Amino acid sequence: MQAVARWRCAIAGAASLVLAAPAPAAASLEDVQSRGELRWGGDLQGGEPYVFEDETQPGLLKGFEVDIADALARQLGVRAKFTQNDWSNLVPALERGDFDVALNGLEDTPARRARLLLSDPYYTYGETLTVRRGAPYTQLAQLAGKRVGTLNQTVASELLRGAGAEVVLYEGQQEPYLDLAKGRTEAVLLDHVIAERYGCVLADLTCVPTDLARGNYVIGLRRDDVELGRALNGALASLKSNGELRRILERWKLWDARQEEAPRAAAAPGPLADPSPRKFVAGHALLFLQGALVTLLVSALSFALASPLGLAIAALRLYSGRVGRALAASYVELFRGTPLLLQLYVLYFGVADVVRLSPLTAAVLGLALNYGAYEAEVYRGALLAVPPGQTEAARALGMSRWQSLRYVVFPQALRTALPAVTNDFVALLKDSSLISVITVVELTKRMTILAVELRDWITPGLLCAGLYFAMSFPLARLARRIELRLEGTSGRTPA
Repeated sequence: MQAVARWRCAIAGAASLVLAAPAPAAASLEDVQSRGELRWGGDLQGGEPYVFEDETQPGLLKGFEVDIADALARQLGVRAKFTQNDWSNLVPALERGDFDVALNGLEDTPARRARLLLSDPYYTYGETLTVRRGAPYTQLAQLAGKRVGTLNQTVASELLRGAGAEVVLYEGQQEPYLDLAKGRTEAVLLDHVIAERYGCVLADLTCVPTDLARGNYVIGLRRDDVELGRALNGALASLKSNGELRRILERWKLWDARQEEAPRAAAAPGPLADPSPRKFVAGHALLFLQGALVTLLVSALSFALASPLGLAIAALRLYSGRVGRALAASYVELFRGTPLLLQLYVLYFGVADVVRLSPLTAAVLGLALNYGAYEAEVYRGALLAVPPGQTEAARALGMSRWQSLRYVVFPQALRTALPAVTNDFVALLKDSSLISVITVVELTKRMTILAVELRDWITPGLLCAGLYFAMSFPLARLARRIELRLEGTSGRTPA
């Protein structure tokens, strides 16, 4: 359960401790043809109509970009091979050589053009504003100070920041519109391809008919892959001239008046001057501290709920009747047997029609419910470790069952459980990185956003790892001191 949360930050921090691997060689046209395949990167989470798996034939990829990649590969005399990659890290993965080209709704921007070699456009999109029915927003200027959903690393996110909106970033394309329909945000700004399929079709939402901006989808290549870039531009020109590109877009119901307009001309393939690299500054450190504060706050509140919940479930499982034991056991198995990530999705999106929770509330509650199940087993083992004679002696002294549990059994069980409980809190601190999927920007999410922005995983990764250590190590030492005090040895220097 801890793997996803731990590795997202730990790997980035550890990367600075090893030698960097040599940069991959440029993928020349000759290399692609000798391999017999054009490797292209994309993210299946983008879904229809970009690239997705056929629901009737698992493993079979579909989408207009799948068709374009196949058509381009045929023009080059090779086959297309898809490589799955998280969309927000598509550009870094391309630069490190995980695939030859990035072809997945990659927008043509000055920043990307300075960083990558970009092909001629293959599709023109419009930025569509989606709002709840009756909302007064129709222009970017009206969104200042409003919570507006979008995806990270997009033109839409930059437009919203420029307009002074409070930008809410999502991992997937459907989630922003679900949150908008539930009133958690005031609007969503995304490409019309996404808006028409996930937002405009919802009964409570409406899309502003006028594009707030226009842009182009392009293919990204490493800046040294000049020969391959020229070949792809030639292949694209052939697909446009023979009408195959239009037929692909029409097949996916994507051809519209935007495609008839002349797109902005792409720069001629060739090396560009190195863009001025962005550097880590004091303002970034402040953002990291804010992320660490969110992580610590969510973790502390979650564990403050999980610990008594676990103790109550353990007591119910040991000291109640058959029905109580069955309910407690079912709770433990349900929350231990399903992923925390899934539980967060269900709690935030799945039950929104019944209970509309804020992101922070859902994060705290989700972590608490999940870790309550684990704490229940810790406390159950600790309670069973208390000798039965202790309870019998307490009852012989005239204590009620509740009094014997409160004054005799629980204090001894707490001493036994404390090391495991402390370990679980440190684990929860790291697992809290998963709450970014419900729009909470905690420490690890802040690290990944900045790492992609700076094109540097070492500095943000080290700072992220250092902050996690700074939060977890003192907690471990404090727990050790408490443990020694409970054992009556508080005067001894902790090991």
